[in-house]
Amino acid sequence: MRLSRYFLPVLKETPSEAQIVSHRLMLRAGMIKQASAGIYSWLPLGFKVLRKIENIVHEEQARAGHMPMLMPTIQSADLWRESGRYDAYGAEMLRFKDRHDRDMLFTPTAEELITDIFRANVSSYKDLPLTMYQIQWKFRDEVRPRFGVMRGREFLMKDGYNFDLTKEDALHAYNRHLVTYLRTYERMGLQAIPMRADSGPIGGDDTHEFLVLAETGESEVFYDSAVTDLKFGDREIDYDSVEDCAAVMEEFTTKYARTDETHDAALFEQVPEDRRRVARGIEVGQIFYFGTKYSEPLGAVVQGPDGKQVPVHMGSHGIGVSRLLGAIIEANHDDNGIIWPDGVTPFHAGIVNLRQGDEATDGACEALYKALKAKGLDPLYDDRDERAGGKFAAMDLIGLPWRITVGPRGLKNGVVELTSRRTGESEEMTADAAVARIAEIYAGI
Repeated sequence: MRLSRYFLPVLKETPSEAQIVSHRLMLRAGMIKQASAGIYSWLPLGFKVLRKIENIVHEEQARAGHMPMLMPTIQSADLWRESGRYDAYGAEMLRFKDRHDRDMLFTPTAEELITDIFRANVSSYKDLPLTMYQIQWKFRDEVRPRFGVMRGREFLMKDGYNFDLTKEDALHAYNRHLVTYLRTYERMGLQAIPMRADSGPIGGDDTHEFLVLAETGESEVFYDSAVTDLKFGDREIDYDSVEDCAAVMEEFTTKYARTDETHDAALFEQVPEDRRRVARGIEVGQIFYFGTKYSEPLGAVVQGPDGKQVPVHMGSHGIGVSRLLGAIIEANHDDNGIIWPDGVTPFHAGIVNLRQGDEATDGACEALYKALKAKGLDPLYDDRDERAGGKFAAMDLIGLPWRITVGPRGLKNGVVELTSRRTGESEEMTADAAVARIAEIYAGI
C-alpha cells in the first residue's frame, strides 16, 4: 500500500474526550472514529489490526479442534425467558420490539442461542464432546461508556461454547481453553494473567479472567509477582490429553492471582511479602464452567451410555477481540505513538522516501516495495511529497515495527537505513539485506 492512496486521517492534536493512551492514539492514528457514545467506525488501519487479531484467535481455536460458526446479533426474548435470564440480566441488555410487537434483544452473549442449536440437533452422547465458537459483534448498554474501545457499548467478541457429557469432560474443555488463550495472547505480544474471578450474569462456580497489567485497567488485581515469570512459549500440547492441559492449568493458576471481586486477604497474606503486588488490569478474556445452568432449563439433554437422558455440562469462553486492540496499545507505546508487536502489526514495515520525485530514491523505494511484496510481506510506502520530519512522525505514530529509510546520501554509498520502532536503533545495510532481515523476522510469525 502507498500512503498517498491510503485513507489515514491522522490528527495532530489529541481529542479532548480521550482519557487514556489507547483511545488517544487510536483517534490520532486514524484507526477509529466515534459514531455515537461507545460506538465506533473502524477505519482502514484499525480494521486491518482487528483482522490480524481475529486471525490469531481463529488459528489457535482451530489448533484445539474448535469449530467456527456465526450466530445472529438479534435474538428473540423467548429463549432468554426459558433460561430465566431475560429479566435478570439487567439494563445492559438492549431490548426492543419488532414490527410484530415481539420482544427482541441485541446479543450481549449467546449461551441461550447456542444451547437451542444444540438441543435441536444433538441427542446422543456419541456426538460429544462438542465445542463451537464465533467472532461476532455484541452490544451492552454501558451506563458510562469510556476509554474508547476498551469500554464501548458495541464490541467484537469471540465467544465459544463447549458441550460435554460429564463435569470431568467439561473441566477438561475449560483447561483446554486456558491453554488456547495463553497461546493466543502471547502471539499478540501480551502477557495476560489468568486470575480467579467472579462469574457475573453468565453464572457458574469456575471462572478465570485474563488480565493485562496496566495503570488504566478497570479492575484492581492482587497477585504473586512470580506469576509474571510464567511463559507458555513454543511448547507443544496435546489438546486431547487431560493430563497435559491440567498440568498447564495448575502451572498458571496455582500462584495467587485474583480480581478484587474474589480477593481473599487471608490467602494473600500467605504470599511472601516481597512478592505481593496490588495493581490494575485490563480484562481481555474469560472462561467459565457452569455445568447444567442452561442445559436443564432449555432441555439440552442427550442419551447417555446407560440409555438415560441427562443434561449436558457446558462452559463458555470469551475473548474481547476489539478490546484487545486497545490493551495491546496500552502495553506497547511511547511518547511518539504506538509500537505494534510483530504478530499484529497492520503493515510489516514502512518505507520512507526522503526525497520524493528524485529519480534514484523513487526507483530504490519502488524496488524495495516490490521486493518485500515478493517475500509475501505487506509494506506501507510513504510516497507523499512531505518533509522528512513529518514522515518520521507519522511512522512513529502508527507504530510499524520496522522502518526502511531511503535517501540520496545513503544510496550513494549503496545503503538504506533499517530502524526498529521499539528500540530506536538504526543500522545501515544494502536494500537486499534489509529485505532479507525483515523476511527473517516474520518467517516464524
